[in-house]
Amino acid sequence: MRTTIATALICGAALLTAAAQSPSPSTTDYHYVVPLSLALEAATEAVRVCAQRGYQVTATVVDMDGVSQVELRGDGATIHTSESSFDKAYSVVTLGPIFNFDTSGKFFELVKSNPFAPRLSTMRNVMALPGAVAFKSKGVIVGALGVGGAPGGDKDEVCAQAGVAKISGRLPN
Repeated sequence: MRTTIATALICGAALLTAAAQSPSPSTTDYHYVVPLSLALEAATEAVRVCAQRGYQVTATVVDMDGVSQVELRGDGATIHTSESSFDKAYSVVTLGPIFNFDTSGKFFELVKSNPFAPRLSTMRNVMALPGAVAFKSKGVIVGALGVGGAPGGDKDEVCAQAGVAKISGRLPN
């Protein structure tokens, strides 16, 4: 009898350990990185469009983990534009899927209209200003392009949109 109980306990522990170590069927290990050549092209386009309008900006592409892939500081862009372009893109990638927005302009509107949302903008690397647009694959946010330095986030976001539009049809699935 003791052998049967001991065997049952060992088998049960083995099953629990195996279950804890193996991912559940609903868990995915999906990871997507915008190809470097496309990330560079999108950032270049955003800086170019802003420069045509007289804005000296930095454009930053982050992957779906919020890690910087590309940062281009346009001619004459000041040092703070690097931080703002990254923070805007990071906000879209990390909070957009949770709160259902794909631009930092929509995050800006959420912060203005939701009494609980302003607290989100106080987190490190989060900026609730327009200027970033998501890259999407199969309807999922897989990265973002943030722009900082134009005289107003709405102008930054137009440039970011141009960069995303330049490559959107060529993103691999």
